[in-house]
Amino acid sequence: MIKVTVYNEFLHEKKSEKVRQIYPDGIHAAIAAFLGEEEDISVRTATLDMEECGLTQEVIDDTDVIIWWGHIAHEKVPDEVAERVRKAVWNGMGAIFLHSAHFSKPFRALTGSPCNLCWRESADSERIWVIEPNHPIAKGLDRFFDIPAVETYGEPFGIPTPDRIVFMGWYSGGEVFRSGITYERYNGRIFYFQPGHESFPIFYQKEIQTVIKNAVRWAYNPSRRSTAAPWVIKTDDPSKYVKK
Repeated sequence: MIKVTVYNEFLHEKKSEKVRQIYPDGIHAAIAAFLGEEEDISVRTATLDMEECGLTQEVIDDTDVIIWWGHIAHEKVPDEVAERVRKAVWNGMGAIFLHSAHFSKPFRALTGSPCNLCWRESADSERIWVIEPNHPIAKGLDRFFDIPAVETYGEPFGIPTPDRIVFMGWYSGGEVFRSGITYERYNGRIFYFQPGHESFPIFYQKEIQTVIKNAVRWAYNPSRRSTAAPWVIKTDDPSKYVKK
């Protein structure tokens, strides 16, 4: 069983009637609902207003893959929580960052980059092209699929060169964007996926759900270590190590 924790700020849904109509129980609940239908996945949710954002050490230790949605409150996530997530990814926890989570503290820490991009408010359509059809995250998809309305992101995207570009997005306004990319950081796998603006019902779309389900299974490391890496240097002599 893959244990997934879905984190969401859960702020837009409380402040905007439009967003609340689309996601009455929150974006996290919508994602948890379709993941929870899978026999090999169990899901819990966490939100910003919970103690330690719902991401206590106990929760992180019991999480195989974390899904992160954030937009307007990145800096309200305590540094110690972000560091807890980063260390867990190093030790084998998978991480999926959705939409504006490119600017979250954990994603910036894991990539070591500013993660800036070009964007504009819009209701453009987006065509998601499958660049690597044999990648596990693209399983079950055609050459492309369309999203009727999205917020537009555009290059340049201030990230390190991805290990893989699985999806490339093209917008009806003309922009292009690396919409689905992967990294490996020590023992952990990371997937960033651009669609998911709160003003549109994107997480109800079948293809989007397929991508996220596939990404959970790809990011899952069944041999993850939930504690720190066991070997640490305890002396000035680099030939001597102590097992922690």
